[in-house]
Amino acid sequence: MNKILVTGGCGYIGSHTLVDLIQNGYEVISADNNIRSLPVVLEGVKEITGRNVKNYKIDLCNYDDTYAIFEENQDIRGIIHFAAFKAVGESVERPLMYYENNLTSLLNLLSCVQEFQIPYFIFSSSCSVYGQPDQAPVTEETPLKPAESPYAATKQMGERILQDFLKTSNTQGIILRYFNPAGAHPSGKIGELPVDPPQNLIPVITRTASGRQKKMYVHGADYPTRDGSCIRDFIHVCDIASAHTLALGYVEQKKNTHQCEIFNLGSGHGTSVLETIQAFEEMTGIKINYEIGPRRPGDVISVFANHDKAKKQLGWTQHFDLKDILLTAWKWEQRICEDETLFQNNKTDLN
Repeated sequence: MNKILVTGGCGYIGSHTLVDLIQNGYEVISADNNIRSLPVVLEGVKEITGRNVKNYKIDLCNYDDTYAIFEENQDIRGIIHFAAFKAVGESVERPLMYYENNLTSLLNLLSCVQEFQIPYFIFSSSCSVYGQPDQAPVTEETPLKPAESPYAATKQMGERILQDFLKTSNTQGIILRYFNPAGAHPSGKIGELPVDPPQNLIPVITRTASGRQKKMYVHGADYPTRDGSCIRDFIHVCDIASAHTLALGYVEQKKNTHQCEIFNLGSGHGTSVLETIQAFEEMTGIKINYEIGPRRPGDVISVFANHDKAKKQLGWTQHFDLKDILLTAWKWEQRICEDETLFQNNKTDLN
């Protein structure tokens, strides 16, 4: 089995990707300092897969600690790099923290890739790199516009750093641009478990529905969209996880034609914030207590994906739709409310 290092393995997408990798025959280790994640998530991974995953609780911004992982695991064949701060609003308020964390961790990892000659590197990017595009859907060839937030800027810079590095390396790279990951594992054993109050729409909806959050806000309803709220492209987290396994197989089988290839991961269509709330209400019968608030700095008005390249070249297919996203997210929220350990660890969401 090829050993894969997953950074941010205790995080939302990272934990689901651990599951997918294990189920496809990979050996995995994690590096996560648990500043924005909880180690209890790995218990859920074990419940699903039957495998214990070793996590190195280190800060990737510390080069010596990062280097030590590679010294101990000289059989690492690939890296999937998720670990990063990701809250758009927070990045506007604390830009230096985002630049330091997201870029320093990447630079340290790539230094280790160079030192230990790691063959494969998968980079977790974002649709935010497109800025506010002139039209949608966006393809991988759509020109990148100015970043709307420091978070988005770190993803643009991260892509450039990786591309420049790979020009001088034998490592093969893949950049995966996620649109809006959402939902939870169908088993209900892992899902999104933010340490800080969530800013992503669907966990805010489910927390409001369960009563852990008294009210939610729609950040602007005066945008030039069909109902005035922002348009997003929601993609199930398990479909995102599957794409990482496929991307590894793609480079392992030498199917890539370039040193670094880019793929969009999205559903291919946009859903507005208000439409998403309405869909949840219709499926669950629960009325969401929400209020229209002012626009949030850093938000893009509308963006959704053309995902043809990932389907054609990676063989990627979507197995979950918006209904699945909302229902699995709701199942996970109910699990949090019922599980004392998860609830106590996640009480910061209360307001």
